[in-house]
Amino acid sequence: MKKDMNAELEPEVREKMTKNLVYVGMIGIVMVFAGLTSAYIVSMGDSFWIKFPLPPAFWVSTVVILAGSLTFYLAIRAMKQGKEKLSKSLVLITTLSGVIFSVSQIVGYQQMFSKGAHVVSNIMVSNGRYGDYYEIKMDGALLVVDGNDYKKKGEVLNGIEMSELKKFAANFTQSDSAAVLSIPEYGKKFNLLYRAEPLAIVNGKLIRSNGEELSRIDWIRLNEMMTHVADGRGDFFLKGKIGEDFSLYYHGREIEYQNRELYDQGKRISAPLEIKLIDSRDNATSYLFIISALHLAHVLIMLLYMILFTRRTFRGEFNAENTLGMRATAIFWHFLGALWLYLLLFLLFIH
Repeated sequence: MKKDMNAELEPEVREKMTKNLVYVGMIGIVMVFAGLTSAYIVSMGDSFWIKFPLPPAFWVSTVVILAGSLTFYLAIRAMKQGKEKLSKSLVLITTLSGVIFSVSQIVGYQQMFSKGAHVVSNIMVSNGRYGDYYEIKMDGALLVVDGNDYKKKGEVLNGIEMSELKKFAANFTQSDSAAVLSIPEYGKKFNLLYRAEPLAIVNGKLIRSNGEELSRIDWIRLNEMMTHVADGRGDFFLKGKIGEDFSLYYHGREIEYQNRELYDQGKRISAPLEIKLIDSRDNATSYLFIISALHLAHVLIMLLYMILFTRRTFRGEFNAENTLGMRATAIFWHFLGALWLYLLLFLLFIH
């Protein structure tokens, strides 16, 4: 009799043990992300913080991973009803949703890269800032920087003009100061100024009005500035217009930008605070990459398992009386979907 009771309890014990293992893994992951999101909030306390809209691909991936959870639920229900063929198809669709989710996440990173958002970067341009040492004349008019816009006679350069400027700047992005310059448009379309002093190109070298060549350190400064110009960067590493495409915050207050100066509640920020900003890393974007990439890593690991799981399903290892493996796998799959939804909402309202 005792033997029979143990036989009856064995499936329940096995199910409980299997699910407990899944729950332990989930708890560990929750603790990791709770620590990261807490660190995110704490880091905002006394730091300059950049906020910008999440990439569109992240919304696509959200729909995809939630749809994958639905198809997995339907796959288990179909298996319990004895509809094995339908269940297999739904499991395959679930696995494909994981592939699409991963691809859309990578596309999202590419969209952020295209906006100048990188894992590690400063908020503002400091080394090689336009106007600190060098300026450029285009068609005889001095170019000025407003945010990330380059203006000529008060008007933002159009697409063709900006392309010409970037092409001109690319001539100076090489680090070798001994290189021989050959720029046909120099002196006609473009001119360089060093501390308001025009520079000439003589025998392939940049020459000051007193006949001296640029020093090594001056060439490095020119190289840094022209690298920013060639990348379409003005005062900020993030591309676009501050206040529209991205915003800068300090202690929860939005910092305003006017005429290359920064203002907090209508007052220009102090010199020490400005120095702090110049030296500040874009921690907000770093956290965004780290949090989303860590979640993606878990999805990719799970996706490898899902590929093997799909193979097992098509080999007929599950049936109406044996769905424990499917249900245990689904619990973790649903968890990853719910975790992403939480992270997305967190980043949406905090970032």
